[in-house]
Amino acid sequence: MADSSDILTGLDPEQAAAVTAPAGPLCILAGAGTGKTRAITHRIAHRVRSGQVRSQHVLAVTFTARAAAEMRARLGQLGADGVQARTFHSAALRQVRYFAQRLFDGREMPELLESKARLVGLAATRAGLKIDGTGARDLAGEIEWAKASLVEPDDYAAVAGKAMREPPFEVGRIAQVYAHYERIKRAQGVIDFEDMIRAAIWALEEHADVAEQIRSQYRHFVVDEYQDVNPMQQRLLDAWLGGRDDLTVVGDASQTIYSFTGASATYLVGFKRRHPDARVVRLIRDYRSTPQVVGLANSVISRARGDLARLRLELVGQRPAGPEPATRVFADEPGEAAAVAARCAELIAGGTPAREIAVLFRINAQSEVYQEALAEAGVPYVVHGADRFFERAEVRQAMIVLRAATRTPPAGETLPEVVVQALEGMGWRPGEAPAGGALRERWEAVAALVALAEGMPDRTLEEFNEELSRRAALQHVPTVDGVTLSSLHSAKGLEWDAVFLVGLTEGTLPVIHARSADAVEEERRLLYVGITRARHTLWLSYASARSPGGRARRASRFLPSAEPARTAPAPKGAVAGRVKRVMAVSCRVCGTGLINGVDRKLGRCASCPSDLDEELLGRLVDWRARLAQVQRVPPFVVFTDVTLAAIAERRPGRREELAVIAGIGPRKLGLYGDDVLALVSGATVEDLAHVDG
Repeated sequence: MADSSDILTGLDPEQAAAVTAPAGPLCILAGAGTGKTRAITHRIAHRVRSGQVRSQHVLAVTFTARAAAEMRARLGQLGADGVQARTFHSAALRQVRYFAQRLFDGREMPELLESKARLVGLAATRAGLKIDGTGARDLAGEIEWAKASLVEPDDYAAVAGKAMREPPFEVGRIAQVYAHYERIKRAQGVIDFEDMIRAAIWALEEHADVAEQIRSQYRHFVVDEYQDVNPMQQRLLDAWLGGRDDLTVVGDASQTIYSFTGASATYLVGFKRRHPDARVVRLIRDYRSTPQVVGLANSVISRARGDLARLRLELVGQRPAGPEPATRVFADEPGEAAAVAARCAELIAGGTPAREIAVLFRINAQSEVYQEALAEAGVPYVVHGADRFFERAEVRQAMIVLRAATRTPPAGETLPEVVVQALEGMGWRPGEAPAGGALRERWEAVAALVALAEGMPDRTLEEFNEELSRRAALQHVPTVDGVTLSSLHSAKGLEWDAVFLVGLTEGTLPVIHARSADAVEEERRLLYVGITRARHTLWLSYASARSPGGRARRASRFLPSAEPARTAPAPKGAVAGRVKRVMAVSCRVCGTGLINGVDRKLGRCASCPSDLDEELLGRLVDWRARLAQVQRVPPFVVFTDVTLAAIAERRPGRREELAVIAGIGPRKLGLYGDDVLALVSGATVEDLAHVDG
């Protein structure tokens, strides 16, 4: 027997218990940041190197190709080469292709559809539905849910109703589309990804020779992210096992956030019931986040209810103490976004790489105001898991409609009324958010334009269109390395040094269409996932209104009060997580806290006296115009009018004083700082020779 004692070096007691557990069913409940990948790869390597199993007899399955590649790399470093680490789809595809001629009457495996959209569109037409690409994506998603849940077309309507689905169309009509889709697929001789997994199940359940060969090859199974398996994947796993029980599963019920795709944590919750002899190991030592972040995460998830709450873990932070998470309240969303952008700029100036900062939100439509604020502050950013706001097809279409509406402007109506009327012409209706993920997201993106119009009711439609073009130009500046903007769902599995959780209001988190108790609990888990993405710095915020003077909103019910947050015992010197409320910057004249974006830039309340240097402002405007012409960019890309006004009011004499003005991030300070300070000191534009090219 080979020596594998070095495999245990550096493991904590719970990880070591998971690694050395004997063969048989093992359930590892692993909290966020507790080293689950370390535990399962070391378990596999320990068993291989100690001679308990042969590497070619192990199949480890996970949900992303990235996670599978990471697992293979770690196993190679641990001396366990030859272990198969694949996604469910990849493992099934490999087996179906290998046995294709036995399964398909001597033929190769049918062509695998990369996308359902075209065939779903044909099926919808046959069912009498007129849909666009967005509708096709939603219908495809609903068909994928049904197939992953092992639901046939004839049963769809009943099962969808029982599951409280919110489908994009009437359930009976979706059942018709689903049936037509299956017929078209068969007629064209193609299969989709769900068919491929079903073929693997069928091969094992109906072909004894295939089952014997696969089961002799794979004898020991490991499943990562077990809370995310769906009924079809569980059936494939059962078929692989064939009644055997050498199975290790790893999961965290508190990170169950994909039930809308068919994922079900019931298999994790019921693992001990299905395998009475199973050992259960809990990993609770959090190596990712500070005790303060861990304390807040514990506080949020401690209020969870339902079956999944029975498996929640009380995490214990292992890192040194860090700053307290804080909940910040702003008057409106632009003010919230400006404060986030300013803080991002401060973090970057202080040495935090932009790629180690993330702004997380519930729905993608929330990203627009942050894209705008970050761009204006000179902070680079990347959008993860979605298009940039002004690159979305529905937003581009809406901007075309709004430009066309300037030809026949209605008289006597406010800008929001004019914008809504124009957008109704493209089929958008206020207050009528459709069901279905893609359709709802498209509606919300257009609604974000209406909300923007509500924030500037005195503007004309022409001025509003100019503002949209300005924002689009700012957001189209390409960036390679920047602050990550991401939805909470897309952030799962990732982590950053600093995380901003924004827009935490009722109706957004929990989202307005989360009506059942289970749906609300899933929204709570989304916040928990967001909190546990942060290693060190955590900011939570919301705006009391969407736009200046808008309707008041309430904070999310999931936010803890300003009381000390519940936390498990932490290392000596750590401080329990708690929440505090802080204001934005203060007025330099009267000391009042500033939350409005323009006021923050000027550094004073709108009602406080201005000491604007008109002559300096004129030179700054002239300098900006000439520089913009040389650089072939719009003047606002250099600095906005408000930023120039703030410079002319505050007249900074040093780079440190210039850097504190909102809108002047590290990049713009490096590009333009010397010029601005020279102008403040009395230089003319002509003195700056490079401005004229």
